[in-house]
Amino acid sequence: MTLMVIIFLMLLFWENELNEEGEVSTMEQLHVDYPQSDIPVRYCNRMVLQRVIRGPDNTCKKDHVFIHERPRNINRVCASSKKRICQNRSSTLCFQSMTKFKMTVCQLVGGTRYPACRYRMSSMQGFVVVTCDDMGPVSLQGYVE
Repeated sequence: MTLMVIIFLMLLFWENELNEEGEVSTMEQLHVDYPQSDIPVRYCNRMVLQRVIRGPDNTCKKDHVFIHERPRNINRVCASSKKRICQNRSSTLCFQSMTKFKMTVCQLVGGTRYPACRYRMSSMQGFVVVTCDDMGPVSLQGYVE
């Protein structure tokens, strides 16, 4: 039992070290929470800490979206006929989902430096807008209600 705890702590430390060294998290790691985690109170605050979601230089992100949809359905967005040039990216194509997905939108209400960020939670349904590569969705660019 003690050995298992030590291994767990080592893996946790190693994962945090990788994230601090600039490892790029995938869209699934950052934005997909399916099935939705059973966190009855302060969902956003707990998820932001658990997923180590932060801005540059450990700042608090102003907002963050968690999508509560099967990853395979999110992957299908890259085959959507709703294509357009992404905002703020002159030549990158964005793809919008054909159906609305359940989401939780977390908006910053307090704090400036991670991990002292406090968020307000809003549940909603909307179309997601993503960038894609040959493997599937790369980044969430936003949503449309």
